[in-house]
Amino acid sequence: MSRPVARYLDGDPNGRLHLQHGPIDLVIGVDDGPTARRGETKRRAGAFSAAIARFQTILDELVSELPLLRTPAGIGGPVPAGVVARRMLAAVRPFATDHFITPMAAVAGAVADEILAAMLAVFDEGDCPHRAYVNNGGDIAVHLDGDAEFHVRMAREDGVSLGDFALRASGPTRGIATSGRGGRSLSMGIADSVTVLAANAAAADAAVTLVANAVDLPGHAAIHRARAIDVVDDSDLGERLVVTGCGPLTDAEIDMALSRGLARAEHFIAIGLIDRAGLFLKNRGLLAMPAAAQPRAASPLSIDQSTERFSNA
Repeated sequence: MSRPVARYLDGDPNGRLHLQHGPIDLVIGVDDGPTARRGETKRRAGAFSAAIARFQTILDELVSELPLLRTPAGIGGPVPAGVVARRMLAAVRPFATDHFITPMAAVAGAVADEILAAMLAVFDEGDCPHRAYVNNGGDIAVHLDGDAEFHVRMAREDGVSLGDFALRASGPTRGIATSGRGGRSLSMGIADSVTVLAANAAAADAAVTLVANAVDLPGHAAIHRARAIDVVDDSDLGERLVVTGCGPLTDAEIDMALSRGLARAEHFIAIGLIDRAGLFLKNRGLLAMPAAAQPRAASPLSIDQSTERFSNA
């Protein structure tokens, strides 16, 4: 197996750090946001050093427990030994009673959470950077302190904006995850993109998989499916059908598919598993958020409207 690789993007140690090992590809940023503080460069260097050190063994830890991590989660089942693996299991267990899900559904988010935790652990209380993030292929663990905030932009694979929103230190969200048809993972649904905000990246990662799966039109002739193991031979989904293509759909069909995903996202919000979600299919979308935060009733959202709607997030 190849060794972990660390490099500074653009060769600048005061910029972003890139860590890569096998399928794990992280981009990490650290700063104090708009509040200038002495020692920012030193704090960034310390956080980056901690990230590099913790990253050295993460992939090996996960590989050593892959059979268990590919097993459906359940209450009372075996508990993995690794720290990241335990994060994965903790993230998926709240969903396991009602849904098929394995710890692998939270792997990217759990890795991001673990690296961020290692970075913050090297600082004394009150001396942490005001902002830090670990982006693992779109599953992002976030640290915010003081008056710091992040502005997050969602986009389709072709770069077209799907909207943006702000994360603030005063809010509950510390994790973001994105999933959908054509992404890095297999999907049972037809969503082009679903983004979920939650308390941590592992929780968002687990939830976004299930919300994306729910955006679907079972039995529709325009939707092509195959067994997961025929697409990826070692998939934890086994013989379950995943979407391999989606042809033209009417506006009514798009709305129906999105409404199914919206219902699942709103249920997860109601029981406290996620904070909010954005669902997109064929240039249309819906936003799920707590009832108290909704400026108006959820309705179909076009690409042109998305920036306005998400600026209210």
